[in-house]
Amino acid sequence: MKNIVFDLAGVVVARNEQHCPQHLMDYFYFINSGEPLPEFWNDYDRGTRDIDSVAQALAQFRGSTFDVAKSMMLSAVTYQEQVAPTADLIAKLSAAGYRLFVLSNMSKEYIAYLRQMPVFKYFEAEIVSCEVGLIKPQPEIYRLLLDRFVLDASQTMFIDDRLENTIAAQKQGIVPFHFDRYNAVESCQKLEQMLL
Repeated sequence: MKNIVFDLAGVVVARNEQHCPQHLMDYFYFINSGEPLPEFWNDYDRGTRDIDSVAQALAQFRGSTFDVAKSMMLSAVTYQEQVAPTADLIAKLSAAGYRLFVLSNMSKEYIAYLRQMPVFKYFEAEIVSCEVGLIKPQPEIYRLLLDRFVLDASQTMFIDDRLENTIAAQKQGIVPFHFDRYNAVESCQKLEQMLL
């Protein structure tokens, strides 16, 4: 293995439940419910709808006002923190000589905030859905990753907390790893045993 590709939310960054207000976690329950995301949220990640348009749709979806929805969206961004075990693993992988990349479904507001985090210095490059107009698990986004960075799929591992995204990567010949967002320590230990 030469190339390690990370999803962001739920793998590299996450809301810290000890710091994040419960009402905010409840408002965005649908993101980690295991159910398919609402289409307006996919459009947000794809970059085809702006924050005001999505806030309007979110307000209807959650039965709240537009102002509440937009406020919740902007607030949620600021509660993202690095997942400590993953950040430690990324530093070790970088030191071991792996090429490290990001492949993530992420809106403009989120990625702008996350790129300020220290862990981002380890990534050689990123493919972010809102910047390429594609989202996982579309096959095209994985092919774009391989083509843009000239990666051999068989030498590339993709780490994601959504099973459907790792399955889609595997269909493109990429080695999948399904990350347990609820047990980052164990997932990182498994990865360290496999890669270091």
